[in-house]
Amino acid sequence: MPDWLAAIFLGIIEGLTEFLPVSSTGHLLIAENSGLLPKQSDLFNVVIQSGAVLAVLLAFSARTKDLLLNWSKPENKDYLAKLIVAFGITGAGGLVIKKLGLQLPEEVAPIAWATLIGGIVIFAVEAWAKKRTPTSTVTWTIAIAVAVAQLTAAVFPGTSRSGACILFALALGLSRPIATEFSFLVGVPTLLAAGGLKIVSSISKGTAGQEKWGMVLIATIAAAVSAFVVVKWLLRFVQTHTLVVFGWYRVILGAALLIFFRGK
Repeated sequence: MPDWLAAIFLGIIEGLTEFLPVSSTGHLLIAENSGLLPKQSDLFNVVIQSGAVLAVLLAFSARTKDLLLNWSKPENKDYLAKLIVAFGITGAGGLVIKKLGLQLPEEVAPIAWATLIGGIVIFAVEAWAKKRTPTSTVTWTIAIAVAVAQLTAAVFPGTSRSGACILFALALGLSRPIATEFSFLVGVPTLLAAGGLKIVSSISKGTAGQEKWGMVLIATIAAAVSAFVVVKWLLRFVQTHTLVVFGWYRVILGAALLIFFRGK
C-alpha cells in the first residue's frame, strides 16, 4: 500500500474516532498492530490528532467566537476560566506522566481491556445518569473531573479522552449535550499542546528529520475532514440518545480483540 494512502486511512480512523467515546489512539494502534496498516511513530499518531482540533473550531465557530470576543461577560469569563484550569491540570499531569516515561503499548491486550472496561463503565454511568436531573452548569468540580478524565485516558490508551470526559461530567450531573461541548472544547488546547510537545521533543532529540512530514500532513488533513463530520453528527446524536450504543460497541470490540490476539 502506498504511504500516502495508508496516511489517509490512518487520518480517517483518527478523525472518526477522536471525539466518539471509543478511543482514537486505541483504534490507530489496533489497525497498526493487526497488520492492516503500517506501524507509525508516536509522533505521527499524536500530531495527527491536531487535525481534529480544526474540526472542533469549525463546528463550534459561533461558540468559540462568542467566548473570545465577549470574554468579559461573566458567564463567558467563568466558562473560559474552567476550560483553562482543566487544561492546566491536564498539562501539568501530562508532564508528570512524561517524566515517568510512560509509552504507548506495543501489545493489543492493554487496549482491548481498556476498550472492554470502558464499555461497561458507559453502561454504569448512563444507568446512574437516568436517576438524576441533569444540570447545564459546568461547575468547578466538573471542570477538575474532566481534567482527571483526560489524564486517565493518557495513562490508559483505549480509554478514550472524549469518552472519559463526557462520562465523568455525566456522572456529576451535567447534561449530555453540555458535557459533550465542554469535552470537545477542552480538547482543543489539549490536543494542540500534545502535538506541539511531540514536535519540539522530536526536534530536540534530532529525530525530526526521520519523520515523513508529508505523510503526517496528509493524515492530519484527512483527520480534520472526517472529524468535522463526526463532531456535527455527534452533537445532534447526544441531544436525543444515550451513549449506550458505544458501550455495546466497546464491549464487543474489546472481547473480540482479547480472543483474536490471545497470546500475541
